[in-house]
Amino acid sequence: MGANAGAVWGRAEQQDFRSRVRGTLLGAAVGDALGSPVNGLSMELIRAAHGADGLTDLAQGFGRRGAVSHLTQLTLFSLDGLIRAQVRRDTGAWHPPTDLHRAYLRWAATQRDWGPDERRKEDGWLAREEWLYARREPARACLLGLGDETMGTLDAPKNPDERGVEAAARSAPFGLLVGWEPQLVMQLAVECAAQTHGHPLGYLSAGAYAVVVHGLARGESLDTAVQRALQLLAPRPGQQPVAEALQRALGAVRQGMPSPARVEDLAGDGTAEGLLSVAVYCALVGEDTRHGLSLAVNHGGASGATGALTGALLGALHGETALPPSWLAELEGRPTMLVLADDFAMEMTQGPALHGPAGSSPGWLARYPRGYAALSGTTATAVTAG
Repeated sequence: MGANAGAVWGRAEQQDFRSRVRGTLLGAAVGDALGSPVNGLSMELIRAAHGADGLTDLAQGFGRRGAVSHLTQLTLFSLDGLIRAQVRRDTGAWHPPTDLHRAYLRWAATQRDWGPDERRKEDGWLAREEWLYARREPARACLLGLGDETMGTLDAPKNPDERGVEAAARSAPFGLLVGWEPQLVMQLAVECAAQTHGHPLGYLSAGAYAVVVHGLARGESLDTAVQRALQLLAPRPGQQPVAEALQRALGAVRQGMPSPARVEDLAGDGTAEGLLSVAVYCALVGEDTRHGLSLAVNHGGASGATGALTGALLGALHGETALPPSWLAELEGRPTMLVLADDFAMEMTQGPALHGPAGSSPGWLARYPRGYAALSGTTATAVTAG
């Protein structure tokens, strides 16, 4: 797959990139935390609970304000898996979908186990973060798709009828592979989505979303990034509803004042492509990040997912400093997210200084081990990807 094509990273470029990586991850998390408490509530009920303007501030969810759902948990493991893939490249065992699948299996363990297993050194540091061992309404498709060690692929996807948005909502990190060609970003996101969401609407929405984030992370406008996603979707079987949903989002921008009714209209029946459409629309019409996120979560559907999708777009577009500070101050897990985002940015921009021909940092390889934890009945050394 497309490696970072020898991009030269000056200090200013590294700092800009790090701000967009942080913005993407924190934006997704803060959107998730904002929307999750009103998931599935009608606008009538949201207004009854939060006033005539609907939800405009963090609310209690999962026992506190600022708590995140399984969507953010999985997004963290997407980033972790991408760093591990880069680290494993030196070994010649370069197969990112497998590295991501292993990362998602580590997430699945957090949904089953009481807490981290300190004996599993190959798990790396993220799987030892105790706050992640919490069930936050995990989607059935994610639990089923990752319920055994068989990896879903495009030829044999898991949950072939699953058209939900959860795979797209964990796919923003693929867009941060700024040195990759956009079509390879799409391919990786699609392959990893098929591990849990096997319907073309589920995995192609994830691929299109990753390409949009990719354009933003490279400094393009949202409109340009969406046009590229449309271009890359065109040859893929089953893509038409996803392309139409993106077109609808662009068209809706010119149709008067944004409203919950317009958002619900774009969301349609709540499948992946409709919620992707909502996120693109809200990121385009939001006066600022707070307004865009509030718009994204005030509707009668999957508010946490639309918040997460929209937040990552706004964070990739504007960087972390555009996110509402009062929301970040209460965001669950922010220290973990900042460390992970900075590690990702460092790996992408300075990887050779961390592991390479000139030598490796032992601390880095302890955080992101090259080996895999042994699967039942196999040895860790036997699991190298082709």
